[in-house]
Amino acid sequence: MPLEIVRNDITKMIVDAIVNAANSGLKMGGGVCGAIFKAAGASELQQACDRIGYCPVGEAVHTEAFVLNADFIIHTVGPVWQGGSHNEERLLRNSYRNSLELAESLGCQSIAFPLISTGIYGYPKEAALKVAIGEIESFLMHHEMDVYLVVFDKQSFSISSTLFDSIEAYIDEHQVDALERRYPRRKRIIRDEIISQNLEQEFKLESAMDLSLEDVLKNVDESFSERLFRYIDEKEMTDAETYKKANIDRKLFSKIRNSPGYTPMKKTIIAFAVALELDLQETEDLLEKAGYRLSRSHKFDLIIMYFIERENYKVHEINEALFAFDQVLLGS
Repeated sequence: MPLEIVRNDITKMIVDAIVNAANSGLKMGGGVCGAIFKAAGASELQQACDRIGYCPVGEAVHTEAFVLNADFIIHTVGPVWQGGSHNEERLLRNSYRNSLELAESLGCQSIAFPLISTGIYGYPKEAALKVAIGEIESFLMHHEMDVYLVVFDKQSFSISSTLFDSIEAYIDEHQVDALERRYPRRKRIIRDEIISQNLEQEFKLESAMDLSLEDVLKNVDESFSERLFRYIDEKEMTDAETYKKANIDRKLFSKIRNSPGYTPMKKTIIAFAVALELDLQETEDLLEKAGYRLSRSHKFDLIIMYFIERENYKVHEINEALFAFDQVLLGS
C-alpha cells in the first residue's frame, strides 16, 4: 500500500531510501541515528556525512547506504520540542516533505521513515504522528511512492488515549462474544438468533426498501467491480482520486479495472468504501458482492464500523487506530 505503518527495525527495511533522524552536524548520535550508523558502517557513513558537513533543521541531504538494504540514506534534521511555540510543527513538516521530494529526485520508489524528533528531541508522539501522516498523505496525492512509517515498538507509537478508550468501549459494547458472556445460556440462544438476523439482514433489508423494484432487478446481477465503479461514478470521483484516497496501489486498482472477475481482499474493499464515504449499508452491499460481510465478532470489523458510523472517512486515521489495536491496515 502507498502508506503503511509497520513495527520493525528501520535498519532491516528493504527500500530504496531509509531516513535518518539526524543532527545538524550530521554526526553519529544515539537512538535511530546511532542504529543506522552502526548498521550501515559507522566509519564509512561518518566520512560521507563529513563531506556534506551540515544540514539545517527541516532540510534533507543524502548519502549512499553502504551495507544497508537500501540505495540511499536520507538525513533530515527534525526540530527540538520547545513547547510548540517555536515553529516546531512547520519545521517537522519540512523534514518529511523535503525528504520525500529528495527521494523522488533520486528516483526512489520506496522510502522508510522513523517518527522524526520523538526521541531525545522530545516531540510529543501523538502530535508527531499527525504531522507525519499529514505530510506523507499530501505528498502521495500527487506522487507515486511506497512509504513506510516504521516504529520499533508500541512505546514508539501513540494515538489519543481518548480515541483508544472510545474505540475499546465501542468494541466491548458491540462485540458478540462480549454480549454472550452477559446472558445466561437460555437467553443466549434467543440473543444469538437476533444477532444473526441483524448481521445477515439489517443492511440488506433497509437498503432494499429505498430502491424501486426496477433498481433491485437491475443491480441484482452486478459483479463486485461493476458495483464498485458504479459507486465511483455516483460519487463523481476519478480513478486516481479513488485509489489514492483509499491508500490503494495504482497497479492493483488497474488490475481491478481491467479484470472484471478479480476479487481483492476484504481490507482493500473496505478501503474503497472509506474512500467513497459509503455508509454502513452501502459498505455491506459492496462487501457482499465480493462474498464478504462485516461481523460483530471481529475486532477489525468493529473498528471499521466505529469510524463509518461517525462519518470519519480518513483512511490513515483509521489505520492508526487499527495499528494501535494490532489489526491489519486498510489498503493494498
